Amino acid sequence: MSENPRAVIFDIGNVLIQWRPERLYAQLMPAEDMARFFAEVDPHLMNDRIDRGAPFRDTIYAHADAHPEWSAMIRLWHDRWIEMASPVIDGSVSILRQLRASGVACYALSNFGVESFAYAETHYPLLAEFDHRYISGHMRTAKPDAEIYQMVEADCGLSGNQLFFTDDRADNIEAAASRGWQTHLFTDPTSLRAALTRAGLPVQ
Repeated sequence: MSENPRAVIFDIGNVLIQWRPERLYAQLMPAEDMARFFAEVDPHLMNDRIDRGAPFRDTIYAHADAHPEWSAMIRLWHDRWIEMASPVIDGSVSILRQLRASGVACYALSNFGVESFAYAETHYPLLAEFDHRYISGHMRTAKPDAEIYQMVEADCGLSGNQLFFTDDRADNIEAAASRGWQTHLFTDPTSLRAALTRAGLPVQ
């Protein structure tokens, strides 16, 4: 039988703050150009290197230099990054604050670059509202690699169903579930609140 979790772990992008790079590019180019841009340049692969500790600006600008046809658009991933990471998902932030006010430990586990996270902190004070933050760029590994989940367990001293984890990506959820964590694939704050309630956590 599952025990009530002793800590709740939140992903950040698309759980607490929207992460929608495509939304910005859709404002700047026709749909067919945007589809070709993402297919030819694969900026998400570039972003994965940043999430694993590569430098923010230098990685993006080097990628732009390697793709001169798209260089101006690629540089926007750095220059207008904050527009891609917005707005706050208020319902999720309310859940985070209610859990913490009830004495439940809350952690962040997020694929995020070192410098981009520092930049996000200047816009989003809520990023300071965790008992601990596990940021992939600092850890030099990223979800869904098993290593990052092992590192969280070793640091916080909890494992298995003592941990409740919510993330918007199924592969990240599956990796956590394989370690026995209680999990919820995030779609919206209402369903997250219901899942936390079922897990016996105080979010009524």
